[in-house]
Amino acid sequence: MTLAREGAQRIRWARENMPLLQGLRNRFEAEKPLAGRTIAMGLHVESKTAVLAELLVAGGAQLAMTGSPGTTDDAVAAALRLDLGIQVLGERSDSYADHLDHVRTILTNKPDLLVDNGADLIAATLEAGGGRVVAATEETTSGALRLRNELSGSVPFPVVVINDSPLKQIVENEKGIGPAVLDGFMRATNTIVGGRTFCVVGYGSCGRSLARTLRALNATVLLVEVDPIRALEAAYDGMLVMPIEQALPIADTVITITGRPGIIRAEHFALFKDGAMLGNVGHFSTEIDIPALRGLAEAETQLAQHVVDYRLPSGKSIRLLARGEMLNLAAATGHPIEVMDVGFALQGYSVEALATNPARFVPGDQLVPHDIDLTIARDILETMPAARWAN
Repeated sequence: MTLAREGAQRIRWARENMPLLQGLRNRFEAEKPLAGRTIAMGLHVESKTAVLAELLVAGGAQLAMTGSPGTTDDAVAAALRLDLGIQVLGERSDSYADHLDHVRTILTNKPDLLVDNGADLIAATLEAGGGRVVAATEETTSGALRLRNELSGSVPFPVVVINDSPLKQIVENEKGIGPAVLDGFMRATNTIVGGRTFCVVGYGSCGRSLARTLRALNATVLLVEVDPIRALEAAYDGMLVMPIEQALPIADTVITITGRPGIIRAEHFALFKDGAMLGNVGHFSTEIDIPALRGLAEAETQLAQHVVDYRLPSGKSIRLLARGEMLNLAAATGHPIEVMDVGFALQGYSVEALATNPARFVPGDQLVPHDIDLTIARDILETMPAARWAN
């Protein structure tokens, strides 16, 4: 079986389980709301994202896309290149420097719309002077934080933040990410969860999902959170809330899930328990100072496909999972298909609205329009087996 054919099979399975995108695609094919538009996409290249790419092309758009380091499904990328003729840049083995090169390359297509993940496309567009870009969407917590901090006040076009939709918070962040990260952990390590002590760093909607999933499987969960309100919620949820300096020496596994860089720093590595595993779920691997870990290590040994042992001068080992990239995608297949059907329906409707009715938006980051949330919520209830919904 060729690589492209293998990818096409994965895309077909995803497509058959994404009823929201299927319904939207039927309309896009008839109405062509994106005709004449050039879109640059920076989302993880995997089977569910491929169905979104098909939707945008069906709507009439010219599309070029790239993924993120460690998360590209090479078979899916090959299928998109062969079957749709899409420019897809990137491989699973890419470094972050490779990724930034791909971002700059797809922007040479002079897009007028961006579909972004982590605000890399937006930041590169601003560095290049803005180009022809008139609007964008942003998928993630990490990208939203970047827009509101590093890029605050500098974005001259509207950016709809998909992550802020209550639908994404409920379906993807709170319900989907915990099981997806668990899947990545199990595939990477093949070790048990129950009886293990996990330190989860971050108690936003994604951190809650992960911590609650681990507790449901009888893990002991130590919770690190600098926001006192979120920390209080974690305590009422039964998590053991403590500073990171207290959690690291007793945790068997540490997972960062904050959406911010610089969470696990050089001074933290000496505090780790010998043999502890370290992973990340935030969009950027920079939540962990991996260069500092490598610089401190006296030896680096590949123990399994997604496990690298770093031996410190003290004799302790820290086992880094999936290169510090997103554990749920780098070691597994990401969120369940139906979960991403919701997130990518939000993307599809938002891109359409930005392209066809730009006057309803203002420059800078903003919410998904409420009517889009309501439309998709009704559609979800009509398609999910557990719901019996009548307007």
